[in-house]
Amino acid sequence: MNIAIDIRSLMEANKSGVAEYTFNLVDNLLKIDSENQYFLFYNSFSDITSNLPKWNYPNVHFCGFRYPNKLFNLSLKLLNYPKIDKLLIRKIPNTKYQIPNTIDIFIFPNLNFIALSETCRRTITVHDLSFALYPQFYSWKRRLWHKIINPKKIISSADKIIAVSENTKNDLINIYKIPAEKIGVIYSGIDPKFQPITDQEKLDKIRKKYNLPENFILYLGNLEPRKNIEGLIEAFNMLKGYHSPATIHQLPFTSYQLVIAGFPAWSYQSIYNCAKKSKFKNDLKFIGYVESEDKPYLYHLAKLFVYPSFYEGFGFPPLEAMASGTAVIISHTSSLGEIVGQGGLLIDPYNATDIAEAMRLILIDETLRQNLIAKGLDQTKKFNWQNTAEQVLDLIKKG
Repeated sequence: MNIAIDIRSLMEANKSGVAEYTFNLVDNLLKIDSENQYFLFYNSFSDITSNLPKWNYPNVHFCGFRYPNKLFNLSLKLLNYPKIDKLLIRKIPNTKYQIPNTIDIFIFPNLNFIALSETCRRTITVHDLSFALYPQFYSWKRRLWHKIINPKKIISSADKIIAVSENTKNDLINIYKIPAEKIGVIYSGIDPKFQPITDQEKLDKIRKKYNLPENFILYLGNLEPRKNIEGLIEAFNMLKGYHSPATIHQLPFTSYQLVIAGFPAWSYQSIYNCAKKSKFKNDLKFIGYVESEDKPYLYHLAKLFVYPSFYEGFGFPPLEAMASGTAVIISHTSSLGEIVGQGGLLIDPYNATDIAEAMRLILIDETLRQNLIAKGLDQTKKFNWQNTAEQVLDLIKKG
């Protein structure tokens, strides 16, 4: 088969969750499949080739274009032109094999502007429908983008849909009325770099690089309203103000800081404002975007990882933290309980007291913390990128 994959999400230097998904899916597809031909599509008016992965396989063909993105997307949306599959065939570099007449299947690892020939089958991964369920969590620009791109139309036009969780599948059926038979639930994997760390020298370097305290609670993810970081800050304030019943004047969590790591995505200013108003603002530490190779060390150094998101289609950070040997607290909403299983303590994201109490319980009870770590490590064994790639390949082979 001639399989095209949209890798436009890999054009940015700072990789989002969608980009991590795209990279790992494509990387593992190429490792296990030497029979089919792969055509990797991207478009950028500026030269972004240095950001692209260096996949050097005889059956892999990078097909990049230099159209201005806004004009290109506008043409795809309004004119349904150019047909991307036809563009790829004309763009194929010099090759030893016979240039095909058609692209059989086009894989889109996320929602984007699309225009394809009728004969080209399309498979689309849907990560979540948060934009449909919780539009209030998005900036007006993001809401406008979703309105223009028309996710329901794109998803409905797909021949096959990959849902990253049962929760996302149910949302597709209930909200967009997608037939269940078109949807395959295929869990994402975990990069093997996420594992308990024994290299103390490297751990010390990461602690110094980010100026991390000895005792800290960690959040890692985009800074945006859906992630409920303001609720986490409120819960941290409660935790810091907790008085031990034994000695009313003792604050048992005096040494703890809350480290907030992640890229400011949208509508994040209120998060900073919330932090500035905190009585414990000196113990709130924003460290910005974290390099991918540093994440396992950051997770491992944390005494506790908290992810109180209101809604997730899958949720990479809790799994990564669990795989790195860190106890995890997650919301009981959407897919998080499904993905984390018994490996995390569930909380109500709308109740800051519930979050604070969960943090307190884990930090004062080492047996509980170690049990969660053990269960988390066991749970993460279920998520493997090679298995993901094999299931995706099986799905598209079935047509």
